[in-house]
Amino acid sequence: MRRGERKQTEPDLGVLTGRLLFAVQEELFDALARRGFADLRPLHGAVLAYLDEEGSRATDLARRSGQHKQVVGKALDELEALGYVTRRPDPDDRRAKVVVPTGRGLDQMRQSDAIMAGIEARHAERVGAEAFDAFKRLFRQVADDQRGWRG
Repeated sequence: MRRGERKQTEPDLGVLTGRLLFAVQEELFDALARRGFADLRPLHGAVLAYLDEEGSRATDLARRSGQHKQVVGKALDELEALGYVTRRPDPDDRRAKVVVPTGRGLDQMRQSDAIMAGIEARHAERVGAEAFDAFKRLFRQVADDQRGWRG
């Protein structure tokens, strides 16, 4: 083996996770575009995937998604300009705002849920429902354990 070359091995957890994430995002956003949401991009998923129908604070969206507040703020600005969300005063804290999905935002959220359910059903059919459920349980455990790496 020459200097700088890597031995071919099985992909590690980071590579496999990235492959899965990008492939799911590509299919999801392609399907959304065909359903009338061509103005969305994966960055917006950092907000929309974690947004409660009744609204959420930006700080909660950042925490749930694992994204920096600045990234979530940029996505929120774009989503508000596109008509997917609006910001309202938080009734529990006058200094804070609550991000609430608009009708278009709610429609997109429901469409995304249906698309993701279809993707998962397809994989469950291919590998077997029991195996897919076990995979998701283990994957969730690994993801949760990894998020707590700093203790």
